Amino acid sequence: MRATSARLIVGRLREVSTIGVVSALSAAYGTTLFGASDILKRLSASRGGSAGAALDVVAAVFIMIALFVAAIVIAGGVDTVIAGRVRQLTLLRLIGADSRQLRAGLLRAVVRVATLGALVGVACGAVILAIVRAVLRARDQIPAGHYAVVPAGAIVVTLAVVATAAAATVIGARRPLGATALRGAAPVRSGLRGAVAAITAMLGAAMLAAACVLGERGSLAGFGFAFFGAATVGVGVLLGARLFLPRLVTATARLGGNGPAALVARKNAVSDPARTSRSTVGLLIGVTLITTIAAGMNALERSVRSWHDLTPAQMADTERLLSATSAVLIALIAISAVIAGVGFVSTMSLTVIARTREIGMLRAMGFTAQQVRAMISLESLALSGTAALAGLGFGLIFGSVGSQSLVGSVTSGFELGLPWPALVGTLAATAVLVLLASLPPSRRAVAIAPTEALAMS
Repeated sequence: MRATSARLIVGRLREVSTIGVVSALSAAYGTTLFGASDILKRLSASRGGSAGAALDVVAAVFIMIALFVAAIVIAGGVDTVIAGRVRQLTLLRLIGADSRQLRAGLLRAVVRVATLGALVGVACGAVILAIVRAVLRARDQIPAGHYAVVPAGAIVVTLAVVATAAAATVIGARRPLGATALRGAAPVRSGLRGAVAAITAMLGAAMLAAACVLGERGSLAGFGFAFFGAATVGVGVLLGARLFLPRLVTATARLGGNGPAALVARKNAVSDPARTSRSTVGLLIGVTLITTIAAGMNALERSVRSWHDLTPAQMADTERLLSATSAVLIALIAISAVIAGVGFVSTMSLTVIARTREIGMLRAMGFTAQQVRAMISLESLALSGTAALAGLGFGLIFGSVGSQSLVGSVTSGFELGLPWPALVGTLAATAVLVLLASLPPSRRAVAIAPTEALAMS
């Protein structure tokens, strides 16, 4: 077996299974969206409409958002796999493999897994479309005719998913598999990164403020400023994630108390800032996206209620339209949060596996199985809770500013969107995610005898 064999680099299939799951979700989502677009285009054409091009553009936008989140999750997953196999990779370097060979072997493994996952996703999407079409045809709600079993856009989606996985792997492996990374090089100074992140975030905040001003003046450019301002702030957050997320996690972890399990969980959650940001940033983005849409639509509804020149019937129709639009948009963007959740669960599992020897030492020092489970659960709660709370904060601001940029000139004051059902649902989903993320790794952690765990290298 070659030194750069994918099996030697990534170890067991479980360590890269997240890439396959994320690829399958992304491909199934894209296939379903393009298939739904095809159905709606035919329905529109049968009624004399011409919404075909617009529907394809909308589908492409939401697919790109899902692929962006998938890239973040895959890059973090690759980084986590490498961080857990530093010793094995160092041994490969000692027998002659260089960083370029290691990256090539890792890339081959990821591309194979992503391709398989994408093909499975396309097949699942095609099955879902076939069922939906059959139901709609039985109810005579769509025109008769031949529908492609797999929409043409699925080919583009498959290629895009594999390309996204490959690019995310190159990015995620570039630093940890660098020429000196496996030899214990000194960490890169974070001063420059922090300055760039702060400047970028402040530029985005200025654009958001400009969006509000333009919205008050009735300028259509306001929404463009709101969109690019939110995106710019997002870039700043991504750049500075390793600097500010561990501090937020520390503050959140204090809510878990001061018992032995809570103290160890608090230390573990922030012991590696890179791991902390990997675990939370994808989930942060997913929560932010959902909250932005929910808060924006809620702020629009509040604004509509303040308009006195609408009749009760007009106001009722407008509110129904906004509610339906909000539900559709949240449903379309929810896959991004699901992808982020899958990445979080996988990262927690791989992190616990990498700390098997450390957990064995805790058991040998007197930690009970219940305390180990509590420790892992509290660590998951600190990470996911931080991501959820930060995402809710960013989403409320972005969504409300977006609404203000659209209707600020006809609305008195600034309407802050507070979509309580979405906020409560997000927190409830976070609690469920904590259980999903902590139960499997905690079960494996306590299943190994302390002496066996301590013997592991």
